[in-house]
Amino acid sequence: MQVGVFAKTFPGSEPAGVLAAVREAGFAVTQFNLACAGLPSMPDAVPDDAIRAIDAAAKATNVSLVALSGTYNMAHPDSRVRDDGLGRLAVIIETAARLSIPLVTLCTGTRNAEDQWAHHPDNADPSAWADMAGEMEKALPIAERHGVDLGIEPEQANVVTSAGDAMRLIVEMGSKRLRIVLDPANLFEQATARTARAIVADAVERTAGHVTLAHAKDRFADGRFATAGQGVVDFADFIARLKATGFDGPLVTHGVSAEEAPGVARFLKELA
Repeated sequence: MQVGVFAKTFPGSEPAGVLAAVREAGFAVTQFNLACAGLPSMPDAVPDDAIRAIDAAAKATNVSLVALSGTYNMAHPDSRVRDDGLGRLAVIIETAARLSIPLVTLCTGTRNAEDQWAHHPDNADPSAWADMAGEMEKALPIAERHGVDLGIEPEQANVVTSAGDAMRLIVEMGSKRLRIVLDPANLFEQATARTARAIVADAVERTAGHVTLAHAKDRFADGRFATAGQGVVDFADFIARLKATGFDGPLVTHGVSAEEAPGVARFLKELA
């Protein structure tokens, strides 16, 4: 596996400096965010000079850009907000294609109008799924035109909360462009190490063959997020199970500080 990190782990709005920090911390790949190029994460346009700067920085540092963040609230209760997000996603997808980035990561969304990563009780209402799926049906043809995959991540606060939900959406969409980003720490809220291991093992089995990117975030038993290796996630077991399914893609950490990043790189490389 290729061990990587979120580019936003490191401060800065110049791609050269950010990607140099990624490489210096011990990572060969990164999940990029356009904020690291001095732009909004979801801009309405990406200037040619920004494309050139990102591409030049990736080549100069020999850091591979394996994913680009394209997250907007795909289940927002206001259709006008969803329409605006879809338009910006189209810009992200085109940008990914221009930079030869194979994957754009998504947020399946929430009925929480203020925070796309916050839970809302209406997320379980069929209308939330219908709105999210409607966005996906519009996004996938754009991705297909540009030869880019879209990655959904099961998250407890979003409409797609589990491996089962992710597979349901893939079946409904019927597109090989829809892939899964699997983060073990987002598969549960609170759990003992034993329970967490069982939940993660089941998710890896259910999603086998559909995972294109793995995340390496951890969680304490009480639900707080943790640096990889410090919580209840059994990363040795998680990585071994991914390998057993044939997965040999990027393993990207986040939720770490810039100071912690080199240690996490060493930890993950020993397992991957």
